[in-house]
Amino acid sequence: MYEDNTYVRYGNELCFFAELHLFYEDGAHDIIISDPSWRVRNSATSLANIYASENHDRRIYPHGWDAPGFDDSDWQLAKPLTGPRGQLRYQSQPPVVLHETFKPVRTHSPKLGTVCFDLGQNASTMVKIEVEGDAGSEVVIRYGETTYEDGRILMPDPLFKEFETGVYSKFILGDVQGPQSWEPDFSFTCARYIQVDGVSLEPGQGLPVIHSAVGQHVSTASRRLGTMQTDKEDCNALIKACYWSYASNLFSYHTDCPQIEKFGWLEVTHLLAPATQYIRDVEALYTKILQDILDTQESSGLVPTMAPEIRYMCGPLHDTITWGCALCFLPDILLRYYGSTQMITRIYQPAIRYMEYMRTKERKGGLIEHGLGDWGRDIAFGNHQANIETAIYYQCLRNLETFARIQSLESDAQRFKEWAERIYTVYNQHLLVTDSSDRPYAYYTSLDEYPARDRTAVSQAIALQFNLVPEEYRSDVMKAFLDDTSDGRIRSGEIGLRYLFNTLADANRPDVVLQMCRQEEHPSYMRFLRRGETTLLEFWQDECRSKSHDMLGTIYEWFYAYVLGVKPTGIAYKTFDISPPYVSEFDEVKGTVDCPYGTINVSFVRGGKDGDIHLQVTVPMSTVATLRLPGDGRHAVIERRGNWRRKVQSDRVDLKQGTYSIEIPKRVS
Repeated sequence: MYEDNTYVRYGNELCFFAELHLFYEDGAHDIIISDPSWRVRNSATSLANIYASENHDRRIYPHGWDAPGFDDSDWQLAKPLTGPRGQLRYQSQPPVVLHETFKPVRTHSPKLGTVCFDLGQNASTMVKIEVEGDAGSEVVIRYGETTYEDGRILMPDPLFKEFETGVYSKFILGDVQGPQSWEPDFSFTCARYIQVDGVSLEPGQGLPVIHSAVGQHVSTASRRLGTMQTDKEDCNALIKACYWSYASNLFSYHTDCPQIEKFGWLEVTHLLAPATQYIRDVEALYTKILQDILDTQESSGLVPTMAPEIRYMCGPLHDTITWGCALCFLPDILLRYYGSTQMITRIYQPAIRYMEYMRTKERKGGLIEHGLGDWGRDIAFGNHQANIETAIYYQCLRNLETFARIQSLESDAQRFKEWAERIYTVYNQHLLVTDSSDRPYAYYTSLDEYPARDRTAVSQAIALQFNLVPEEYRSDVMKAFLDDTSDGRIRSGEIGLRYLFNTLADANRPDVVLQMCRQEEHPSYMRFLRRGETTLLEFWQDECRSKSHDMLGTIYEWFYAYVLGVKPTGIAYKTFDISPPYVSEFDEVKGTVDCPYGTINVSFVRGGKDGDIHLQVTVPMSTVATLRLPGDGRHAVIERRGNWRRKVQSDRVDLKQGTYSIEIPKRVS
């Protein structure tokens, strides 16, 4: 039940449809389709709720039902139903499967009848227990991301207390000898902790004995790709926390969290895609998500904030371009990282309808400022709307120009080019300040406190990252950006965060990024880790309702693109940059990126007795890597394995397929 006292039901009847193809050794082929001659009966699972509640009574489980000779004479004939609306399609994305199994790192009983388990890692999971006891004994299984001091499950947000008190599974033991195992068939959650009531650790307590409890990580079967590690343990812990936050939110759509909401909010799909593609092959999954978006688009052209539209939201939680832009952003992401163009023609007309809808929302000649703004800043919305939403609008139009040119629709391309140029002009007319008497440079202001002018890092980063800054003011805007980030504090919500880190990377300031990460007080990534968290929380708080939200995880992209230093520059990594962290505290970084052409390997080591830099780089077949060198006058010796060796003195060198060793001597002052 939601806060407006409504329930969301997904149909009133349990429906089943099957088409079975049987192939025999003699070449025969049978097709069996489910029909009213099939038989059904009530399940031993009497409650199956996606939010991790299942009731299962093993006493009434029909043992042997799936074997030949089973007597189903007391089963009822199936009732024919009209199928759900919509178009039935083959599954196009990888299945959702079980991966790692997490065994407890701590087991204890805070009181008789309750046993608590700490799995050591928070992750999307399907719990599995093994219990031995008398038939009819009831066992209650609870799961959570936070606990009371005695280890029992705690929901820290009072508005969601039901996830502590009312979300649980009940298992009733059957009349069989020996241990009995139970795991949910239909539901999953996110949990580090398991609490089992109605059991004991030792026999002789008058209760069933629990032999084991584990967490089985559940996520998409999309192929796993990259790895990376540094010589800084706190950074490695953050990289790991980002990984588990991402992996715990990738299913048949991209969820916001696998515990509380499980909604398909669309902003995470485009904000986190540049990071996700380093660790998962998500081409098929994101292609399917685009189809979900097309299914949810409204007749007006509006693209809702989530797809599938699991529930109807109101106001800016339903209509905001920073979410709906996924329709225009994801095809470009698929093109850039995978060379995939198949969805461009399919989304082209719907994307035009969305832009025509957004045109009706323009203010002051072209600004968009009716959505959520920089969501997550101070746990609020409504800030930086004109800056962020107009920039997103501009980029959607530029993407449509690209899509039109790919289809050789030159008149359309020209139309979107002119449309985008109009937004560019209006953006700078209202937001660019060039006549400030109190600051010696041009900068961007938000309209949050109009007519008062602010000068936030987010305003500067958004303008820089979306190429909205006139060339003559770029250095000024970067100065304004660095002024507002010089104290190493994060002042950004979810939307601005990615562009904040990318701008700091462009400014070659890893020191500021790491200072932001390591702040003692929030906003701070390392504060999460210092408190024992193993995933990212929903907001910059010590205790949140959700502790596996990946929306703040855009720092993950920074680690791969600017610390490991691998960044695609051409379609599908046909060309890419390798830019090791020369000016940083990192003395060792190693990792791999599995791109469409093969595996990119990078090993960066600084130090040793000579203080030199040693690089190992592998460039896949049919690609060209541009190796960025320090550019400070030092030479580099590059050796291609089994081929050639040469000395270069430049700030960049192109490397074709092969494995290279690069030596850069320590700079002598």
